[in-house]
Amino acid sequence: MTLIKSISGIRGTIGGTTGSNLTPLDAVKFAAAYGTWLKDHVQTDVPSVVIGRDARISGPMIQNLVQQTLLGLGINVIDLGLSTTPTVEIAVPLEKADGGIILTASHNPKQWNALKLLNNKGEFLNAMEGEKILRLAENEAFQFAEVDDLGKITPKDGYMDIHVQEVLDLELVDTEKIRSANFKVVVDGVNSTGGLAIPKLLDALGVEYIPLYCEPTGHFPHNPEPLKEHLGDLCARVISEKTDFGIVVDPDVDRLAFVDEKGEMFGEEYTLVACADYVLSKTPGNTVSNLSSTRALRDVTHSHGGSYIAAAVGEVNVVSAMKDTKAIIGGEGNGGIIYPASHYGRDALVGIALFLMLLAERRIPVSELRSGYPAYFMSKKKIQLTPDLDVDALLASMKNKYADEEVSTVDGVKIDFSDSWVHMRKSNTEPIIRIYTEAGNQNDADSLADRIIQEIKELANPS
Repeated sequence: MTLIKSISGIRGTIGGTTGSNLTPLDAVKFAAAYGTWLKDHVQTDVPSVVIGRDARISGPMIQNLVQQTLLGLGINVIDLGLSTTPTVEIAVPLEKADGGIILTASHNPKQWNALKLLNNKGEFLNAMEGEKILRLAENEAFQFAEVDDLGKITPKDGYMDIHVQEVLDLELVDTEKIRSANFKVVVDGVNSTGGLAIPKLLDALGVEYIPLYCEPTGHFPHNPEPLKEHLGDLCARVISEKTDFGIVVDPDVDRLAFVDEKGEMFGEEYTLVACADYVLSKTPGNTVSNLSSTRALRDVTHSHGGSYIAAAVGEVNVVSAMKDTKAIIGGEGNGGIIYPASHYGRDALVGIALFLMLLAERRIPVSELRSGYPAYFMSKKKIQLTPDLDVDALLASMKNKYADEEVSTVDGVKIDFSDSWVHMRKSNTEPIIRIYTEAGNQNDADSLADRIIQEIKELANPS
């Protein structure tokens, strides 16, 4: 059982002992810390916070704990109920709120939940702000409101519809062009809020869809991370229903992956590549992804005359780099699309609309679209952490071992070889070291990852 405090928020497993898991006491403590920090940084007498949650079984419990804690601090709550991460991000500025909290553990299994913390722009807090909140939680120096100054809850229904309309209003989204293409798709909503939001979008775009796991019960029918090994049902359904492609998201709908008409993965890394290809064809400019993302985005960006840079892993880092370089699209290779014309947050609904526009214009099968992009293959593996493992020392040793190669230490250690790369970093969301590699074929990518893992293990356990 685990509790992780990082740039990605407060994330942990439900149940167990306090301080080691996301127990009710931990939820209250971190909500109080966020509320205390917020009150110190806003000008309004009565701050307001937008809250939404995915469909996790623990969601109502955690939401009640968080909301009532904020009320106790004298903070008003705008309750979106079942929602998506990008929907909450959009709602914060529309409601002129001072902050937001999304209650979701994203791609983690059902025993996990988390508090994702937003500022008044609907964007994730930066590392410095996160550190202040962690210190407040550690010190527990909270000043709660007197009885006459308690906050109030205002329920707000319909924000998914507002979110859909925001997507439809984007300049590069032509509803009639998508409608005339007569697409038919399968949608895997992993029994969370994607099963509510994505059908609304597809209905508005005139796309016929077959729902798969679209009931928001919180009982995930498969591992909710949208990777090939978890999506056998979706792949089979695309083939049996003879659809144009399949769509799958994670439980909070900020990650997006596709399955082609043959039931093969389009590749979550290539979700951003395809969306960027469409956007760059209309509005040339710069792009950003993180250090663990495919080189294909760089290649496509250069083909359109733009510049590409890689940021540290973490949405807030990518957003910061996008603002610095005035990037017109960016995101993360895990299927996260960030399109500033909409908002600075990963958004699967925006990604779906851009992907549909690309297909409506190209009029080619999804498999043909994929084969037209630079062919890179990734391996994504992990090493489970133990308390005695000194990750920083291990990564430093790997940096020294490969000092003659091109090495980046912006985030963990990334080693660029002439025809491949490896990125080693401690996860923000799980107690693991992530080992990502990319090469010209899958065997080389897997072999490189296995070799690096073996070298790390040998360093950790010298004979």
